[in-house]
Amino acid sequence: MDPVSAMATATAAFSAIKKGFAVGRDIESMVGQLSRWMGALSDIDQAEKEAKNPPLFKKMFSGKSIEQEALEAYAAKKKAEKQRAELKQWMQYTIGSKAWDELIAMEGRIRKQRQETLYRQRERRQKFLEWVVIVASIVTGVAILLLLLWFFKFKDE
Repeated sequence: MDPVSAMATATAAFSAIKKGFAVGRDIESMVGQLSRWMGALSDIDQAEKEAKNPPLFKKMFSGKSIEQEALEAYAAKKKAEKQRAELKQWMQYTIGSKAWDELIAMEGRIRKQRQETLYRQRERRQKFLEWVVIVASIVTGVAILLLLLWFFKFKDE
């Protein structure tokens, strides 16, 4: 997920969390929104990692420049940090610091799960596609070379 989409998801979930807290809902009733928000933050972190070290073909064929992707990831990360600080402050004043610690532990579990499943799977798929393109390019190059050799061999005869 690109950082702009991830930030839009995080912002929508964060707004729902703030509204829920404002009307007095407890944290247990907002687990879905918190989970969505944390997942989006995880996607933002992953986008930042990918912007720092983009895959081979993304460097070559992406519509965006690497600098633009890095700036988008940076802006999204800064906005996410503000949201995190605001949520932490609100939770510590209204529920207590133990609730924040529990939330951070839950975020760690969600992040670990996403890394083990989504990001690793996406990375494998990306590497597979890179190898397929590399092998296809080599085969095509060798075929063209053989065709040229065959053409020049029969041209002289």
